[in-house]
Amino acid sequence: MERERISLYDTTLRDGAQTHGVDFSVEDKWLIAQQLDALGLDYIEAGYPGANPTDTRLFAESRPLGQARLTAFGMTKRPGRSLSNDPGFQALLAAKVDAICLVAKSWDFHVEVALKTSLEENLDAIRESVKAVVENGCEALLDCEHFFDGYKANPDYALACTKAGYESGARWVVLCDTNGGTLPEEIETIVGEVVKVIPGGHVGIHVHNDTGNGVANSLAAVRAGARQIQGTLNGLGERCGNANLTSIIPTLMLKSDYAERYETGVTPEKLRTLTHASRILDEVLNRAPDRHAPYVGEAAFAHKGGIHVSAVQKDPRTYEHVPPDSVGNRRKLLVSDQAGRSNILAELDRIGIAVPKDDPRIARLLDEVKSREAAGYAYEAADASFELLARRMLGNVPQFFEVDSFRVMVERRHNSHGNLVTTSEATVKVRIDGETMLSVGEGNGPVNALDNALRKDLGRYQSFIDDLELVDYKVRILTGGTDAVTRVLIESRDGAGNRWFTIGVSPNIVDASFEALLDSINYKLIRDGALAP
Repeated sequence: MERERISLYDTTLRDGAQTHGVDFSVEDKWLIAQQLDALGLDYIEAGYPGANPTDTRLFAESRPLGQARLTAFGMTKRPGRSLSNDPGFQALLAAKVDAICLVAKSWDFHVEVALKTSLEENLDAIRESVKAVVENGCEALLDCEHFFDGYKANPDYALACTKAGYESGARWVVLCDTNGGTLPEEIETIVGEVVKVIPGGHVGIHVHNDTGNGVANSLAAVRAGARQIQGTLNGLGERCGNANLTSIIPTLMLKSDYAERYETGVTPEKLRTLTHASRILDEVLNRAPDRHAPYVGEAAFAHKGGIHVSAVQKDPRTYEHVPPDSVGNRRKLLVSDQAGRSNILAELDRIGIAVPKDDPRIARLLDEVKSREAAGYAYEAADASFELLARRMLGNVPQFFEVDSFRVMVERRHNSHGNLVTTSEATVKVRIDGETMLSVGEGNGPVNALDNALRKDLGRYQSFIDDLELVDYKVRILTGGTDAVTRVLIESRDGAGNRWFTIGVSPNIVDASFEALLDSINYKLIRDGALAP
C-alpha cells in the first residue's frame, strides 16, 4: 500500500521563542534552523518580520536551506486598512522566504472582541491576504487561530474561515487549538468534519499542550485526515508549550499503525540525529536537557532494577519499546541500591573496564555501592562518581594530585559604598609531583570560592581543566536537625559539550561539595587521558 505523506512544520523559532526565559539571537536561529533542516523538516517558521529587530534582520539576510522551506509568520491585514496601507503585512511580503504563514481569527467571539470588526470583514481580510501572498510568489498557509473553540461556538463561521483561505489559494489550512484545552476525541471528531469540506491533503493541525495532550491531539488529527503537523522541538512554547515534534516524529516513523500508512521527509538515517538536535537546542538555550523526555531523554532507555537489566541484556525488547539508537539515544543501565551483578557488569562494560564475570571484586563493588547508597549516595544520578569508585576498587585510578587541606572563610561586611555584602575566600593546599602548591580563590559563596581555588593552578594538569565549567549544583538534606547529612550533586560540562554528574555526601555541606568537585576534576583527567606522575 502506498503511504501518504505527512508534512512537518516546525515553529520552534517563532512560537517556541514565546517560552518564558527563551531569547534567540539571529545566529541562534540560523544554527537551529540548520539542525532542523538536516533532520528533514518540511517547513521552518523562523519568526515574525517587523515584530522585532532580530526577526527583521533574519528575514533581510535569508540564508539557503536544503530541504526545508523557510517560512515567515504574520497576521492577515488589519481591519479597515488596505493591503498597501498595512506596514506589518508589507513586511511579510518583503521577507526573503519560500512560504508565508498567516494567522487569522476563526472564533466569532475573538473577531468581535479582539479585532472589533464584523464577521464578514474578517473573511474578506483572509481572502485578500491569502491572494496577495500567492500573487507575491510565495506559498501561503493559513493558521486558523482558536479554531476548535470557534467551531464549538459557531461551526458554520469557523468552517467559513477555513474555506475562505483554501478557496483563495492557501496550500495549507491549519486548525489551531490555541488555548490548548481541546481533548483528543474532540480533535478527531472536529477534524473529521473539516476534511469533508477541505481535502485532508490541505489540512494541518497546530495544538498547544495545556492538558498534556499535545502529541495525542496531533496524532488524533492525522487519524481524522489532517496531513500537516505543526509543532516545536522539545515542545517549546508559551504556557505549557506546543506539540512536541521530538515525540511526534519518532512515533510516526517507529509505531506500525502510523509507519505503515504514512511517511515524512525524515529518513531512518536522519531520525538517528534526533537526540543530537534536541540537545543542540538545549545547549543554545543554556539549559539542562529534560532527562525524562520520551525518546531523547537521558533516562528514556535507563534501567535500574536488577531483573530488568538482566532481561534487557538477553533481549532489549523486554523493556524497551523502540531501539535507542533508532533516535540517536543510548541504553543506560543504572547502578543503585536496587542493582544486581548484571547492572554492575553492564556499566563496567559501557565505560570500558574489562572484568571477568566471576571476579570477586564485583561482589565487593556491589556491596560498596549499596553501603554508600544507604549512607546517602545516589550513583544512578552520578555516573562519573560511580566510574571513579569502580576504578578505585579495581585498582586503576591514577593519583594525579593530593589535597592536603582546604579552608573556607565567609565574611559579611559593609563595602566602600556602605552596602552590606557577603564574600567568600578559599585556600586549597595541593601536592603535585611532590611539590606543594597553595591556591587562593574568591567567590560569591563558599563552594564557588573552593571551586575557583581548586582549579586556579593544577600545574601540569591545568590545560585539561581550562574548559571545565560547573553548570548545575543541587543540594538535598537527607536527615533532619542541625547535624543533618547533606547530599550534593554537581553537573559539569567541558568545551566540547560533554556533561557528567558527580556526588558528595557529608554532614558538612562544604565538605560534600568539595568531594563532588574533586570527583569532577579527576573524572575529566581520566577521560581526557592525563598521565599520572
